[in-house]
Amino acid sequence: MTDFSATPAQRSVSVLGSTGSIGTQAMDIVRRNPDRFRVVALSAGGRQPRLIAQQAVQARVDLVGLAAGDANEFRAMVADEARAAGAPSYLPEIVIGPDAAEQVARCGADVVLNGITGSIGLRPTMGALEAGSTLALANKESLIVGGPIVKRAAAPDQIVPVDSEHSAIAQSLRAGSRSEVRRLIVTASGGPFRGLPFDELKKVSPEQALAHPNFAMGKVITTNSATLVNKGLEVIEAHLLFDVPFERIDVVVHPQQYIHSMVEFVDGAVVAQIGLPTMLVPIALGLGWPDRVADAETPIDWTKANDWRFEPLNDDAFPAVQLARKVGMAGSTYPAVYNAANEECVTAFHDGRINFTDIIETVSAVVDAHSAPAGELTIDGVLEAESWARRHAQQLLDRR
Repeated sequence: MTDFSATPAQRSVSVLGSTGSIGTQAMDIVRRNPDRFRVVALSAGGRQPRLIAQQAVQARVDLVGLAAGDANEFRAMVADEARAAGAPSYLPEIVIGPDAAEQVARCGADVVLNGITGSIGLRPTMGALEAGSTLALANKESLIVGGPIVKRAAAPDQIVPVDSEHSAIAQSLRAGSRSEVRRLIVTASGGPFRGLPFDELKKVSPEQALAHPNFAMGKVITTNSATLVNKGLEVIEAHLLFDVPFERIDVVVHPQQYIHSMVEFVDGAVVAQIGLPTMLVPIALGLGWPDRVADAETPIDWTKANDWRFEPLNDDAFPAVQLARKVGMAGSTYPAVYNAANEECVTAFHDGRINFTDIIETVSAVVDAHSAPAGELTIDGVLEAESWARRHAQQLLDRR
């Protein structure tokens, strides 16, 4: 294994999905805190090769992985960026192929930040855990579809959540012992269609679904926030991360998203983590856990008046959370089927093939048609179930 040792005060970091929203913010946090962190490896899908070349040169990483691309072209791109930066001799190790992210995850860094979107992050998640790295997990899908596989591979406290809601819960849990926890309260913005009845949701456009009120995210995650699928996935994630039963995990709509989530304790006290609706604090904590990173984010200005609202979730208009609870309690390959079918439906919605409300109706039909295999869950079993779910979803979509 490559020696990526850093000075005692530093942590070596690998960033998976470095050109995405989570990845670029993580790179900025590292750049501002060179005494705390050193990025040693990067991976990305390959759609923005120039950006990852610039990132590699700026951080002088040892290893770069691309899921797709031409190795010679990318090597020339890195050399070009290195010359422009005054480091003509710099050239990292470069790996290209579908397993590039897993190779980067296994490089032995102190912390692996998994910022990949989708269940393709499962093998990199397993790679980081098996390599003994702390896993800063923004790729919720890998935990959700892998479930017991991921949990068996993880040592105590090896996984640090980066989703803002789960980071908030992890921070709030410091206020008491696990035996004193009564409920977890996961907050949701409600998305761009908060308050709309089900019938009106049939008419919304893909452009409207991408207009998230608080966050700038990719197409899949933003659409999942509009359907509340993302919140359903987060309920499953909270159950797996904190070992709290589904019946003790609530979702409440908080449009302003200043309260990222809460923990209710047995004495009636509720502890909340509060901050601006950005990802900087969760990312910084993921890299530095359990220690905080100074000035990761600007604090709230408490001299200005603010009104914060809390509303119950409308399960009739947004049934995705109830469906997620159902598949979460069923376990096995059901969460993988839920996630994979949803990804197919999101693509179909943005291609103009189905209406917004058809997304969850189709996902529900795929879940109902699924039969989980007997025996212990395996990665191959998860991948087979995902493939089945995608095929079955497409069959249902073709009939619409």
